[in-house]
Amino acid sequence: MKNKITESAGGIVLNVKQQVLVVNQNHDSWSLPKGHVDPGETSFEAAKREIYEESGISKLEYIKDLGSYERFKIGLDGSDDKGELKRIHLYLFKTTQMKLNPIDPMNPEARWGTIQEVYNLLTHQADKDYFLSISNLWSNV
Repeated sequence: MKNKITESAGGIVLNVKQQVLVVNQNHDSWSLPKGHVDPGETSFEAAKREIYEESGISKLEYIKDLGSYERFKIGLDGSDDKGELKRIHLYLFKTTQMKLNPIDPMNPEARWGTIQEVYNLLTHQADKDYFLSISNLWSNV
């Protein structure tokens, strides 16, 4: 069986307290704000759109490209859905907005947390590993 590869994009969003944005999907998993790149959209445009849809944050100051990683989609039972490999591209942003108001009903909750709190919340191990590997990239932002 050949894996379907999907392109996703999102971001690490820092507030003025150096807290990181994390979002909830379907009331059962936590991740960084991200989602599919739509046809005709760049990964950067998709990242900004997804952050807005999943958190209500629209005032974003771009800092830098954080690269990408791959992982399987989270299946309905919480395990890896090996039928879909996600290539996730992340960008680093800052915002002065503190109030979170998710627009997307599939992402009912968003919250701010410290690096450790966000790491503990992230559901997928690949998300945790990548987040930890890049967490030193914004310590001086």
